[in-house]
Amino acid sequence: MTLPNFLIIGAAKAGTTALHTYLQQHPQIYMTPDKETNFFAFEGEHLNFQGPGDEAINQFSITDLESYQAEFQNVAGEKAIGEACPLYLYHAKAPERIYSYIPHVRLIAILRHPVDRAYANFLHIIRDDREPCRDFAQALQQEKKRIEDNWEWFWHYIQLGYYSIQLKRYYDIFDREQIRVYLYEDLCQNPLTLIQDIFCFLEVDKNFVPDISIRPNKSGMPKNLLVHKLLTKPNPIKSLLKPLFPSQLRQKIQHQNLKTPKISSETRVFLTNLYREDILKCQDLIERDLSGWLN
Repeated sequence: MTLPNFLIIGAAKAGTTALHTYLQQHPQIYMTPDKETNFFAFEGEHLNFQGPGDEAINQFSITDLESYQAEFQNVAGEKAIGEACPLYLYHAKAPERIYSYIPHVRLIAILRHPVDRAYANFLHIIRDDREPCRDFAQALQQEKKRIEDNWEWFWHYIQLGYYSIQLKRYYDIFDREQIRVYLYEDLCQNPLTLIQDIFCFLEVDKNFVPDISIRPNKSGMPKNLLVHKLLTKPNPIKSLLKPLFPSQLRQKIQHQNLKTPKISSETRVFLTNLYREDILKCQDLIERDLSGWLN
């Protein structure tokens, strides 16, 4: 039975897609073809999330072991076998499920300033044309009701940022040596250094240099909604142009069509105060200075 020997567990909107993209270039690393299988969060469950567009997660999530194993059927002797799924950091049941199947797994987390993470999360759902609110503060006010109404985890803008609570569940079960935690700032400032540190952690050739010019999964509000829909939604024009424009070029055009308006100072102060205690606990837990997140 082939199962992963490492997992990228989160956080959402903190660079997990970039890590997946960079790691899968390494000849000694196998990454699942489907990022975010959600298996260790939803094993054995029938999913019926009710938020706008939530039918997608209901359909693509893998909930049985046989289907999950199929994600690894093309493993061909790679030393490191992995999956990236940011839900695993947030979901309370994931750590124990992971431990029950792969107790010696290596775990990688990357954390982003929780206020910036929440706002990027909001802009991501705006980008995907799912968010009914165009005002971030109003969307935050609706979070509690959305959770009560069974909207999927990606709508939990505030709750997803309590990293100390989430990480502690892993530190309580796994040895500290099995867990490596990075910061989003590391990825932005020294991406190659971070990636090569992960290579060392996974015990693969650390001298391999991946193409880190790709920055996938950018969030933002579309400048031109028609262009955005032509690039991202199924349509005859997209099908016609797809063979003529490589995916990287299409992604570049899509990213150039996104704008990132600033979060209001009032909302930033509100969220920073909300997260303050958790940030202090988190920096003690991961032994990194997070004082910059308190401003």
